[in-house]
Amino acid sequence: MKIECIKDQLEEALNKADKIAGKNITLPVLSGLYFNTNKNSLSIKATNLDLGISVVIPVKVFEPGIVVVPAHVISSFISSLSKDRNIILNTKDQVLEIKTSATKTSIKTLTSEDFPIIPELDDNKTFSMPVRDLVFGIKSVIYAAAVGNIKPELSSVAITHSGEFLIFAATDSFRLAEKKIRVKKAPPFKQILIPQKNAIEIIKIFDKGEEEISISIEEHQMALRSQNIYLTSRIVEGNFPDYKQIIPKETTSKAILLKQDLVNSLKTSLIFSDVFNQLTLKLLPKAKSFEIESKNSTVGESVHTVESVLEGSDISINVNHRYFTDCFQSITTDSIALSFSGQAKPIIIQGVGDTSFLYLVMPMNQS
Repeated sequence: MKIECIKDQLEEALNKADKIAGKNITLPVLSGLYFNTNKNSLSIKATNLDLGISVVIPVKVFEPGIVVVPAHVISSFISSLSKDRNIILNTKDQVLEIKTSATKTSIKTLTSEDFPIIPELDDNKTFSMPVRDLVFGIKSVIYAAAVGNIKPELSSVAITHSGEFLIFAATDSFRLAEKKIRVKKAPPFKQILIPQKNAIEIIKIFDKGEEEISISIEEHQMALRSQNIYLTSRIVEGNFPDYKQIIPKETTSKAILLKQDLVNSLKTSLIFSDVFNQLTLKLLPKAKSFEIESKNSTVGESVHTVESVLEGSDISINVNHRYFTDCFQSITTDSIALSFSGQAKPIIIQGVGDTSFLYLVMPMNQS
C-alpha cells in the first residue's frame, strides 16, 4: 500500500477510530486500526467486538493495499505532527513507513488476516434523523443509567418508538430520565437497548455533527451511518423496566422556581452535605417558603431559602443531591417545576412548559 493524504483529515479519522480500538490481551489485533484502500479513498476500521467503526477519507492511491497498525502509536504520532500538511504512507514487508517534509518514521504492523469483520446491516431496515437529535436524546438521559454489567438492561439507554416520537430513557432504579424527540419517519423497531458505554462513544463520535444519520436495526446489532462514518453497536438482550407505572398520577405539592436560583442555592448547600450526599427539601406553601437544608456533623449545617411559587400541602423530603441535580443539564427552560406526591413517593422534575423531558428521583429514607 502506498497513499498520500492530508494530515488533518487523517488525524481526525484516527482520533475517532482510536476511541473504539480494543485492548484485548488474547486478541492483540483488536488494538490495531485496519487500513484498506478503495479507488481514491482510505477506510480506517477499529473494533472492540462490542463496537465497530469505519471512517473513510479521500486519499491519492499509488498502490492499493491493506495493513493493520497499532492504534495508539499511529494516532499519537500523527497528532504530534504540527507543521506538515501532506503525509505519505507506504508499507514494506511488515512495516508502515510514514513520510512528511520533515519526518520519516517506521511503525511495525499487525497481522491483517486476524482482524474481525465489522458487520454490514441491511439497509432495508433503516430510518433517518438529524444526528444532533440522536445525540441530544442520548445525552439527556445517559447519566441516569446504572454503572456496571450486573443488570445489563439497567446499564443501557432504551430507545422506544411511540407514535411520532422516539423516547429515550435510562434508570438505575434510584432515578429515571426520559426524553422525547420527534421523528419524521417511523423506525422499524419498537424498542432497543444500547449499552451505556457504547452510548458514551456514540456521543463522542457524532457530537458535533449537523447532518442526517441513517440508523439500521437488526436482532442484536444497530448501525449508524453519516457522511463518512459507519458505526455498529451491540444491542442488549432483555426488557427495559416498565417505568410508567411508578410515575405518580397525582401531585400533592408543587414548586416552580428559576433553574439558576436553584443551582446557586445548591452550591451553598452542597458544602454542608453529609457522606450520603443528603439534602432536605422543605416546601411550606402556607408560609410561602421553600428551603434546602444540609447538615454535616463534622462541618456544620446550612438552610437556604429559594424564591419560588408554591402550592399544595407542606412536605419535607430527603434526596441525594447528585441524583437531584444531574438532570439540570437536560432542562433547557429557565424555570423548573418540582412535583411531589407524598413523603415516600418519587419527585418529578421538569422544565416549565416543556413536556418532552421528565426526570424522576426517589427520596432517601427519612431520618
